[in-house]
Amino acid sequence: MNTKTLFKGGFVFDGKGKLLEDTAVLIENDRIADMAQKETFAGFSGEIVDTRGATLMPGLTDCHVHLCHEGSADPSNVLARLQPGGITLKVLENAQLSLRHGITSLRDCGGTQFLEFPVRDAVNEGRFQGPTIHLSGHMICMTGGHGSRWGRIADGCEEVLKAVREQIHAGCDIVKIMATGGVMTPGVNPKDAHYTAEEMACAIREAHRLNKRTATHAQGTEGILNAVRGGITSIEHGVYLDDRCIDEMVEAGTYLVPTISALHNILANRDRGIPAYMVEKAEQVELAQRNSLLSFYRAGGLIAMGTDAGTPFNLHGANGWELKLLVDYGIAEKDALRAGCYAGADLMGLPEQGHISKGAVADLLLVKGNPLEDITMAGDFHNHLAVYKKGQLVR
Repeated sequence: MNTKTLFKGGFVFDGKGKLLEDTAVLIENDRIADMAQKETFAGFSGEIVDTRGATLMPGLTDCHVHLCHEGSADPSNVLARLQPGGITLKVLENAQLSLRHGITSLRDCGGTQFLEFPVRDAVNEGRFQGPTIHLSGHMICMTGGHGSRWGRIADGCEEVLKAVREQIHAGCDIVKIMATGGVMTPGVNPKDAHYTAEEMACAIREAHRLNKRTATHAQGTEGILNAVRGGITSIEHGVYLDDRCIDEMVEAGTYLVPTISALHNILANRDRGIPAYMVEKAEQVELAQRNSLLSFYRAGGLIAMGTDAGTPFNLHGANGWELKLLVDYGIAEKDALRAGCYAGADLMGLPEQGHISKGAVADLLLVKGNPLEDITMAGDFHNHLAVYKKGQLVR
C-alpha cells in the first residue's frame, strides 16, 4: 500500500546544520519523496501533519550504548544475575524504549554472549519495531584490562587477530578494542595504555581488512595515540586528549564520541549505591574530559553523539540529554544537533539516514519549538511530539 504524508507549517532542521523555514517535507512509504516550499504542495490531498510551532528533524543516532545494561548503580553485578533469556529480552526492551524516545539508530559498543545479535537481526529485518542497530559483539581487552569481566580477553597480536575474527564470524558490525583503563573496572587506571601500539594496529588492520569499522575505549593519551595511529574509526570518551592527539585525529578524520552522560550520571548520583571506585575515578577525569572535548571541537574535529547508556543511572530512553550536556560544555546548538543526526549516521556508515533530503530514509523526529534556540526541545523526550521510523509513526 502506497502511503504519503506531508509535514508543513513549522521549521525543518536538515540534520547537517541548516534550519529551513517555509519548507514542507513529503514522505512516501519509508522515504522522503520531496521537500520544497510549502506552496508547491497546494493540491496535496493525503495525510497532512501540521508542524506549526514545531521543528521536523532527523531521528537521533546514539553511537555508544550497552543494551544489555539497564542503568543500575552497578550494572555488571546486575547482569551477572540474569539468565540468557532475560538478557535478550532486556536488550529488546532497551532498544524499543530508545526508539520511542527519538533514537532511530544506535550502536551497541559491548554486549554479552552474543545475545544481542538475534535482537538486532529481528529489528533490522522489521520483525520487531526498533531503531537501526549495529553491534560490536564482545569488547576485546587485555588480561586484567578494562572490560575484562565481560570482554574477550586477548594478549599479543596472534590472539588479538583471533579475537577480531571471532567477532566478525559472529556477525558484528564494528569491532571494539579497549585501548586504556577506565572508570568502571576496579584496579585499573584510565590513563594507562592497555594494548601496545603493535597490538592495536594488528586488531584495527584485521578488522578493516575484513570491511568492519572500528571503535576503541580510549581515555589515556598514549592509548588514544596508539589507536589513532593504527587507523581506528572512532575514539570513545577521549578523556586525556593532548595537542598531538587532536592534531592527528583531525588530520586522519577520526571521530570522537564523548559520552558525557556516563560521567555526568555517575557524579549526579554518587550517593545512590554506585561503587566508590567508580565515583572516585569519575571525579578525577571529569575536568580533563571537558577540556579535551572543547579543545577538539575548537580544532574542527569530528564529533558524533554517544551516551554510554546502560552505565550507572544513564538510562536508555534518556539518550537525547547528551545534546544538552554538549551545549552546556560549550558546543553550539547546531553542532550538537549535527553530532546527534548526520555525524552519528555518518560514523555508523548509514548514508541514507541522519539528514532530511530527497531520497533519505524517513527516520524523523518532530519536536516542540526550535531546538537551535533551546536544545532541550530535542534533548528532552518530554518535548517530542512524534517519532517516525521508516515513515511509520512510532509514538
